[in-house]
Amino acid sequence: MIFLTVGTQLPFDRLVSAIDAWSGKNGIEVVAQIGNSSLHPKHLRWSRFMSTQEFRECFSAADAIVAHAGMGTILTGLDLGKPVVVVPRLAAHGEHRNDHQLATVKQLSRFPLVRPVHDVARLGAALDTLAAPTTGAQPHSAVSAGLLDTIRNFITEGMTAPWPHTA
Repeated sequence: MIFLTVGTQLPFDRLVSAIDAWSGKNGIEVVAQIGNSSLHPKHLRWSRFMSTQEFRECFSAADAIVAHAGMGTILTGLDLGKPVVVVPRLAAHGEHRNDHQLATVKQLSRFPLVRPVHDVARLGAALDTLAAPTTGAQPHSAVSAGLLDTIRNFITEGMTAPWPHTA
């Protein structure tokens, strides 16, 4: 199963549409948290938002993660040893206030489990190669355990209430 998460801020319809089409074409199960999207995906098992517990369960059960370039998502994927296909949000498409996610992808793409996709037309090709073995640096060699623990604690315990449900 692939888990798609687009964060909780602005819609990321380019990514949701692309993975919905890929899932329909390939018959691969995708569970998705699609945020404030106005879309109603046809081939995904989706919800707009998930509780912290639901999110953790989907993240842990997934064979791979597809996500926006959110630091918490990427580092959690690395910490769990899961491949993370990362598509940065772009300000030009109204997906974010600026293009800082491009810098995030550039810095973290040195880890072999992080697979950047800058053009959603190439998302399918990236997803098709998820079974390819990865080698190279692991996140713990460059990211301190303290930083990972801080981010993990913020994600899992820092929220006092579950994310709102608006399916």
